[in-house]
Amino acid sequence: MLCTCGKDDQRGIALLGAMVIVLVLSVLATTLMNLSGQEALSANAAGQMAVAQQLADASAELVVDWFHDPQPTSGVPAIMSLRAKRNHDAEGKSSFFDATGRSQFVGSNDQPDFHLQAGNDTDNRLLNDPESGIFRAMGQLGQVEELKVYAPTDPGLLCTIDTTIATKTNPSVRQSVRLQLGALDLPPLKAAVQVGQHLGLLLPGGESPVAVHWGDLKVGENLVLKQAKDLPRKGAIAPVTGQGYDETDQREDRWMEVWVGGDVRLTKPATPPTTDVPSNLHVGQHPIPGLHLDDWPYEHLKRLAKRFGRYFAIDREGLLYPQGVIEIGKGLLPEEALRSQAPGDQLGLIFIDTLDQTAPRLDNLGVLTLRAPYLEGTIVMQGHVVLAPNGPGVAISTLTPPTTVRGNTLTRTPIHLAGMQFNGVLYASGTVTIAGRIKLYGAVVAGETIAASGSGSSLEVWYDHDLGQGLFRGLPIVYRAPGTWVTRY
Repeated sequence: MLCTCGKDDQRGIALLGAMVIVLVLSVLATTLMNLSGQEALSANAAGQMAVAQQLADASAELVVDWFHDPQPTSGVPAIMSLRAKRNHDAEGKSSFFDATGRSQFVGSNDQPDFHLQAGNDTDNRLLNDPESGIFRAMGQLGQVEELKVYAPTDPGLLCTIDTTIATKTNPSVRQSVRLQLGALDLPPLKAAVQVGQHLGLLLPGGESPVAVHWGDLKVGENLVLKQAKDLPRKGAIAPVTGQGYDETDQREDRWMEVWVGGDVRLTKPATPPTTDVPSNLHVGQHPIPGLHLDDWPYEHLKRLAKRFGRYFAIDREGLLYPQGVIEIGKGLLPEEALRSQAPGDQLGLIFIDTLDQTAPRLDNLGVLTLRAPYLEGTIVMQGHVVLAPNGPGVAISTLTPPTTVRGNTLTRTPIHLAGMQFNGVLYASGTVTIAGRIKLYGAVVAGETIAASGSGSSLEVWYDHDLGQGLFRGLPIVYRAPGTWVTRY
């Protein structure tokens, strides 16, 4: 009889080994399933945290936008006061900072200057109401729990923005973002047209080629007109149509004031001489009380353009060189570099330097010739400008300056302006020469004067009231200060 004990033992050992392997595999499978579940939970939590962070960041960005909105969201007084410049700088101009450079925001995290919290029913409706809330666009993903604006921690900055949001996931994720803002603080332009010297020549055909609507005309020395009636009269009920003065029967405007450092000279005075002086004409302003022209300092504008706009050098042929690097054969014609295709094609801040890229002098001023059919931007030329657009212009939609209606309520009327060839600011340290009949919406500043290149050339300017509030399209009023963005939790 043969013994089978050895084979039975081998089968037992094999079975035991198989059971151990199955057990190990089961443990590994369970572990992998647990790890997979944890990874899924971690990935889901990370995704929710990313969404929460983006929502908090977006809410802070909306606060930044409030500073750039001419008519802040919902017309809420607290929001409107947030962007108001309540201080005056060392020169007496409206500013976010006082004469010592201290920000108008002085609160703290515990006692902020501006504070909204969802725990307050009124604030919650303002923040999160699905129909009218400021942050209703993010309502499907989350809601703003708290919003604070208070003093900056870094000297020279404007304020700190602190926002907290909660997602609508289960469980909800809360995220708080804090950042600081700096302010561009570009001096506002308080007049439609400003010239530092005479405007017009005292000879037939040499009269001022400038007509102004909706704002002030400031002339450093003498203003030359053909007749006194050429000066628009200011009237509270003057029609506001968007038409030029040559398209209407009377020269009237609701907002125009004329400030002249010297006197008004006439090349064809009325016979007999008239003694009727318009109430909106103010002569003999120099030296007392003084004619204050808005000044944009050379170095300040240059720094701003290099950071927030575009900077060009110019040669004696009028070619432009990006970044200020002059290389033979690399120059651009102004109509190649400075041209807007249509309304809304905003060039932003364009700074064109002197010939030697130092502060303007009589011997280092270049000549910029602008022939583009339409320009939209803030053009700062440290020299002379020839404005000669080669097209009929475009129609733009805008708002008139504010008028008082029904007591103390201020309102601005929507209006269309046809044939506009320039929309923005034209600033020249030298002379602006006009070639053709040109219409401009915005403001013009000439350190010297504005002259016509020939008979029939003229410049008609409709003032953009927002420029007087420091709102320059294509330029930030405030910006995120680098290195100040942090997440609190």
